[in-house]
Amino acid sequence: MDTDSNTSQTRKNLIGLSREELGAELAVLGEKPFRAKQVWHWIYHRGATDFAEMTTLSKVSREKLAEQFVVERLEVARHQVSEDRTQKWLLRTHGGHLIESVHIPEEDRGALCISSQVGCTLTCTFCHTGTQRLVRNLEPGEIVGQFMLARDVLGEWPTPTDGGRLLSNIVMMGMGEPLYNFENVKKALKIVIDEEGIALSRRRITLSTSGVVPMMARCGEELNVDLAVSLHAVTDEIRDQLVPLNRKYPIEQLLAACRAYPGASNARRITFEYVMLKGVNDSDADARALVALLKGIPAKVNLIPFNAWPGVAYECSSNNRIHAFARIVNAGGLSAPVRRPRGRDILAACGQLKSDTVKKRKSELLREQAEADAAA
Repeated sequence: MDTDSNTSQTRKNLIGLSREELGAELAVLGEKPFRAKQVWHWIYHRGATDFAEMTTLSKVSREKLAEQFVVERLEVARHQVSEDRTQKWLLRTHGGHLIESVHIPEEDRGALCISSQVGCTLTCTFCHTGTQRLVRNLEPGEIVGQFMLARDVLGEWPTPTDGGRLLSNIVMMGMGEPLYNFENVKKALKIVIDEEGIALSRRRITLSTSGVVPMMARCGEELNVDLAVSLHAVTDEIRDQLVPLNRKYPIEQLLAACRAYPGASNARRITFEYVMLKGVNDSDADARALVALLKGIPAKVNLIPFNAWPGVAYECSSNNRIHAFARIVNAGGLSAPVRRPRGRDILAACGQLKSDTVKKRKSELLREQAEADAAA
C-alpha cells in the first residue's frame, strides 16, 4: 500500500475487505454475486495481484475491476535474513508508517509473527517495541497483508492443500497489543481462516495479550483462536514494573479471565509467556509461586531468555538459572519449555521489534536493503 503511488490514491485496495464488503463493491459495478466469490478465490487462494490473471472472469469484468480497484501488498522498506534463516520485513503501511513482521522457520513448517499496531501503548519496560509510542491501529488489510507478503516471498501460492507449508502458523505477537485493535484483528483473521481463501486453521493461530481483561472473553467467543498471555511475574509489585497494564488489570483479574477463557482445555492450553530476567523474576521461589498461581488453568509456560536491545537495563538470567527454574515448574505438573531465541542478530527475537527506521530517509533504506541482499 504505497500512498506515493497514484494508483493507491485513486483506486481502492480490495485486500482486507470482508466477503460482504467485497460483494457490495462489485455490485456497484453491476457484477453478479458469484463474481465476488471468484475474486475472493483469486486474491486469497491463488495470491493474484493483477486482475488480468483472474481468467475465470470475463475480459470485460477484468477491465472494469482494474479501472476501479487494486490488489496491492504492503511495500517492503527493508528485508533482513538472520544467520538462523529467520526473516524480518520492515514494511511501509498506508500513510507511510513502518511496522515489522518476522518469519520463524522450522524444518517442515514456520510461523509468522504479525504486528497489529504501529508502535505500542503498553510501555512494558523489558520490551523494545514499548519504547516506540503508539501511532495508530493497523487496518485489516495491513494485518492480513503481512501474511500475504510472506507467502509471496516463500512461494506459497496457491494455498497448499497437502499441509506442507513453510508458513503454517500465525502468532499475533508483533508490534502492538492485538486486543486494543480487536475489531481490525478479528476481521483480518477471519479472512485468514476462511475455507475458500487462505484457509489456515484457527488452531494454528495464537493471539498474545499483555492482559486486556475485558476483551479476552470476546476473543475466545468471536475468534476461538489459541491464547497466549504475557505474564512475566508472579506478584503485582513486580508485574506493575514490567507490564504497567497490570496496574489496571492485576494478576488476580487476569488469571480469572484465563480460567473463563472460552475453549480453554487440556487439549487447548493457554500459553503463559515468561521472560527470564536476572535477579528480577527468576528465583526458585518465583518458580514455585508460578506453579501455584496457574493451578486449575489448562496451561503451559514458555520460558523466554531475555533478548537484549540497545539501552535496556535488564540482563538475561543465566542458562543454569533458566533450566533450574524450568525443572521446578515441570515438577509442578506444567510444561515449561525454554524458547530458543531466533533472529537475535537482526533484532527479530521476542521483545526486540521496533521500527527504528521511522526517521530514516528512503535513500538510506534502499542502501541498507541492497547491502542486506548482497550479504544474503
